[in-house]
Amino acid sequence: DFILPTAVPGKGELLNSISLFWFERTRHIINNHIVASDIEAIKSQVTNHKSQELDWSYLKGRAMLVRRTKRVNFECVVRGYITGSGWKEYLRTGSVCGIKLPAGLKEAQKLPEPIFTPTTKADRGHDENVTFEEMAGVFGVKKSRVIKAKSLELYNFAAAYAESRGIILADTKFEFGELDGHPASGGGIILIDEALTPDSSRFWDKAAYKEGSSPESFDKQFVRDW
Repeated sequence: DFILPTAVPGKGELLNSISLFWFERTRHIINNHIVASDIEAIKSQVTNHKSQELDWSYLKGRAMLVRRTKRVNFECVVRGYITGSGWKEYLRTGSVCGIKLPAGLKEAQKLPEPIFTPTTKADRGHDENVTFEEMAGVFGVKKSRVIKAKSLELYNFAAAYAESRGIILADTKFEFGELDGHPASGGGIILIDEALTPDSSRFWDKAAYKEGSSPESFDKQFVRDW
């Protein structure tokens, strides 16, 4: 929600490479905005006068060339486990984003099935949880259904991949955009921003996982704590 004054060495390169890993492996689910990631390929396509001023050696490994879209102004969160802000809302209401959950859940417990819990996309301050119906009221029912289905499919694919390597994907958020010139049926919706990185996801050590406590995280939780 604000810019930290302290740099995290290597963060940009790590987020870039992890995003590219997942963008490539999820193309069978939904297209994404990647045009090029190799620095020479990017240079060959960026031809305006300002490109001469760029420090290309610095950008190597921490840049990607992408297609411009109209951003969908919702963060599309999928939760497979009850934790974080979802856990706090559940303790207050027994629900998350209007979805009623079973009584008696423990912190970090696996949900009966993953749930789609969108939030507003705030340029300032905190994002706010909303219901699917509220999202559909703004963005349209048909396109919202496409995004919900794709978000759940992306989560299930990534969670299975991670679990096979000893890592639990507790939750994650996706962002989507619309390409110009496509019908409003949802055919022009693609995956944008970044995907399944420690900035947008909670990753836990499967071997150390247990219900009822906050597991050790392989993500930005240490930055939140700091």
